[in-house]
Amino acid sequence: MTSVPDNRPMVRLRRGRVSLEFTPGEVQSQMDPADPYALVLAYARAMMCFVLFKPRPEHIVMVGLGGGSLAKFCYRYLPQARITVLELRADVIALRERFAIPPDNERFRVIHCDAAAYMKELKDSADVLLVDGFDANGLPNALATEHFYADCRRALRPDGVLAANIFNYDPKYRSVLVRLGNAFQDRICQFTGIAGNNHILFAIRPGTSPGAPASAMQRKVAAWGSPTPGLGFGLANRLLAIYTVARLRQADL
Repeated sequence: MTSVPDNRPMVRLRRGRVSLEFTPGEVQSQMDPADPYALVLAYARAMMCFVLFKPRPEHIVMVGLGGGSLAKFCYRYLPQARITVLELRADVIALRERFAIPPDNERFRVIHCDAAAYMKELKDSADVLLVDGFDANGLPNALATEHFYADCRRALRPDGVLAANIFNYDPKYRSVLVRLGNAFQDRICQFTGIAGNNHILFAIRPGTSPGAPASAMQRKVAAWGSPTPGLGFGLANRLLAIYTVARLRQADL
C-alpha cells in the first residue's frame, strides 16, 4: 500500500466555514455548516460538470474523500446513483461526521484502501470516475502513472467518463496530460479557465459510441478549447459550472 505522509488532517473554522487542511492555510475541502451540501469551492463545481457527459450515472467511484463535498453532493442530488469512495487515510475517514458525510448504506460506501491498487478490481463497473486524491505534497505519484490511468479506463463502463483534478503548477502536470491522453487515446478535454489553477480534465472511454452524450460533449468542448484561455471564455465556463450545480439542486426541490 502507498505510504501515508506524516501530515495529519486538521479541521479549522475560517470565516464561518469548516475547512480540511493538511498544511495550515492550504484548504483541501470546505463546508458551509448552514448548507452542508453546497459546493463552496469552484473546483468542486467544475468537477460536477461530468453530468454534461453522463447525465444519469448509476455508479460513481471517487478517489479521495477529503471533506466529502463531492460525495455528499452526488449522494443528495443524484439519487439514482450508487457512490463508492476510495480513501487511503483512516484519519481522514475518521473526520466524516465533522463534515456531515452520511454513514455507509446501500447507496453510499467509503472504502479504506489504496485506490491505485483497488482500481484494478473495478473493471467495467463505473459510469463516472472522479479522481481528486491529494496529500500535503499535491498529487501522489501513484495517482499519476500511465498504469493507473489505464486501470481507470478499464474500470469505466462503455460511455463512462473520468474527471481528474490537477493543479496546473504541479510539476507532474505535463506528464499527466500525456499519460492520461495515452490511456484514453486522446479522448480528453477541459473547460478552459473553469476553476483557476485547478484544471479539471475530462476523459471518456475509447470505443464510446459517437452518438452518446459523452462523445458529443467531448467533441464540443475540444472544439471550444483554446491554448490561451481568454477572460471571457473562462468566466463563461465558471458560470456554466455554477448553473450546472444549481440545476441539480433545483431538481431536488
